Amino acid sequence: MDHFQLVDGVLHAEQVPLTRIAEEVGTPVYVYSRATLERHARVFKDALAALPRTHVAFAIKANPNLAVLKVLASQGFGADVVSGGEIARALAAGMAPGDIVFSGVGKTRDELGYALDSGVGQFNIELEEEGAVLAELAAARGLTASAALRVNPDVDAGTHDKISTGKAENKFGVPIDRAAGIYARLAALPGLEMRGVAVHIGSQLADLAPLESAFGKLGGLIADLRGAGLTVSHADLGGGLGVPYKAGEVFPSPAEYGAMVARVTRGWDTVLMFEPGRVIAGNAGVLLTRTIRVKRSSNRDPFVIVDAAMNDLARPALYGAWHDFDAVRPSGRRMTANVVGPICETGDTFAMGRDIDALEAGELAVFRTAGAYGATMASSYNSRGFVAEVMVDGDKFAVVADRILPEEISAAERVPEWLA
Repeated sequence: MDHFQLVDGVLHAEQVPLTRIAEEVGTPVYVYSRATLERHARVFKDALAALPRTHVAFAIKANPNLAVLKVLASQGFGADVVSGGEIARALAAGMAPGDIVFSGVGKTRDELGYALDSGVGQFNIELEEEGAVLAELAAARGLTASAALRVNPDVDAGTHDKISTGKAENKFGVPIDRAAGIYARLAALPGLEMRGVAVHIGSQLADLAPLESAFGKLGGLIADLRGAGLTVSHADLGGGLGVPYKAGEVFPSPAEYGAMVARVTRGWDTVLMFEPGRVIAGNAGVLLTRTIRVKRSSNRDPFVIVDAAMNDLARPALYGAWHDFDAVRPSGRRMTANVVGPICETGDTFAMGRDIDALEAGELAVFRTAGAYGATMASSYNSRGFVAEVMVDGDKFAVVADRILPEEISAAERVPEWLA
């Protein structure tokens, strides 16, 4: 459920008509609903209520906006981060350092040092060499870093290849058949407390079976490690639960996911850690856009050209992803059209041959389910600026990320003397 609904024929975010946001902020603009974020956070945590010990960290890569993070911090979420910049954002949003989990396959020495100095609660180690560097840096500071070893279970998540992370050919984690030896060697290093194992097999999962398979393999590894006399107090089960992007799609609910986790992890006696991202933020945001014009020809579907583009919402161009596209003031009339942006690329296409609300130049529409992997993946391609972001709270709203104009971007560039 989300809080983007028609009221008196106009699409609203909670109690705010999107027409008002377009008038006052301009388009394109991302619009987030605080009520939806809070509801999804509660639903996810409630789904885990039967588990004895849990830790929930929002995957900041899904939506790093500080206002979004503030809302989730107020709901008791920590942060799953994959860069020094994301650590800084989590701290700025008021998330406790001890509730931050530092994941990511390419952590630099500087990032590891910054994380140690910031008091990050857990490092998810991606390879043995990374663990050795972390141990060295921690020992030099007189610290002990708490860490988990990320394993690759060689499980196909059944999702898009570009967001699959748990197959043997993916770059993430250590092969599960080598994990016990690596864990033991890292546990012997001064400066490092190996306390657990981690797994994450991909994003936008529509089926719980691959997750159950991966968790079953992780449970076997935990038993092997303990059998070898090693300590395992934490198990990070990652994220990946999918959300419906198309009206009528059905995905496993957080409650179904929680029941599966409870069944598979029974007897593990660990703190279970979770890293939801899309399932929290996806349906909590829309990308509001205005039709520039409708390009018609005699022998093909018309092109509805909108002012949002692939640099604002990259998922359709990157993954062929679907986003429902709805008029803000639907007339009841329908049309079959191709929805495209103004970028000079054929790939700047959001939908082809799609049955949509009939639109004319100047009319507003939204791309739904844009609260995750939307603004965070934006670029300035074609010398376009960065889109603004707004958060709605009941009957009020605020700009939570300014629109960055092309001239502001170019102002950061320099021409050397020898080209002047």
